[in-house]
Amino acid sequence: MPDLSTTPLIGLHRELGGRLVDFAGWELPIQFEGVLAEHRQCRTEAGLFDVSHMGVVELRSAGGVADTARFLERVTPAGITTLAPGHQRYGVLTNQAGGIIDDLIVTHRGDHLMLVVNASRRHVDLGHLRQELPEIDFTERTDVALLALQGPKAVDALTRLIPSVAQLFFLDADDFEIDDVPLVISRSGYTGEDGFELVVPAADAERIARQLLEQPEVAPCGLGARDTLRLEAGLSLYGNDLDETISPIEAGLGWTIPKRRRDAGDFPGAARIVREYDQGSNRVRVGLAAEGRRPVRDHTELRTIDGRPAGVVTSGGYGPTIERPVAMGLVPAQSAPLGQVLIADVRGTDVPITVVDLPFTPHRYHRQPTPGARS
Repeated sequence: MPDLSTTPLIGLHRELGGRLVDFAGWELPIQFEGVLAEHRQCRTEAGLFDVSHMGVVELRSAGGVADTARFLERVTPAGITTLAPGHQRYGVLTNQAGGIIDDLIVTHRGDHLMLVVNASRRHVDLGHLRQELPEIDFTERTDVALLALQGPKAVDALTRLIPSVAQLFFLDADDFEIDDVPLVISRSGYTGEDGFELVVPAADAERIARQLLEQPEVAPCGLGARDTLRLEAGLSLYGNDLDETISPIEAGLGWTIPKRRRDAGDFPGAARIVREYDQGSNRVRVGLAAEGRRPVRDHTELRTIDGRPAGVVTSGGYGPTIERPVAMGLVPAQSAPLGQVLIADVRGTDVPITVVDLPFTPHRYHRQPTPGARS
């Protein structure tokens, strides 16, 4: 695959026997031991994922981080100016039609903001941001790798190397070191499990990855398990569940838009997004559970019992944790009530599929205790 980009861990992937594929122009491992084994590893122990293909971008402006946050709110309905130092926030970039250009994570790094964006959208995002926000200086960090250590025992593995990392709660981020290597570590991830993401200097990435893999709880995991894990967790994938025609409300991401932003309506696509928030959208992202053991895959057409079109499966596969097919779909609002039975056309065979709650497996993030809550 000579025309593909590679991460600093490509040599380690080959050494470990990773099956390499083209993903968004990057040569990345789809699996090592196997998707099912790696999925279960992450749900019960800890898995290490190379996500260095994601875009890591630093944002600065002449007026400091407060101005940078204020400028960034011009292109997203998320609440950026209220983001405190050392914390992260999930949000979306929207276009003038109210569709989603990309979803991303914003981190307040004290003197600047840091974005992590999808690999398939990084060039689109950067072009859009530079055009819309000329006041901001955007620095794409091509000199770093991004590792995701995910699973219920990720904290055991990482605190053995960095004891103070245990102080982090979900969506906290701070500076740490391993053997004098500077790291930015956040307690975050996209599997539904507790875990961490590590921004590592590219030159040290393989050494840090090897130290993590030496921990008894940790095994290497590929893109295949990353996809089944996020699907079970009911988490969206850009290009499947999100795109430039789907609004945040249709995608079930209305919770990312605080009331002050809805009231101000000062972001791209606000007219549609606020209307859909208040009145409901014509389409809704839902969970779908198919009868039998046969997975219902992405792009499968749906219809009602009486034969009317009822949307499409946006993400579908097999859920190893719950041992049955799982899917998400974009369906008309009238077909979205829980318990609604639809028909999926699976290669000419009608498969009943029921609208269910998301997620399919509960999230197990390490959240900060609510004040006054019983321990």
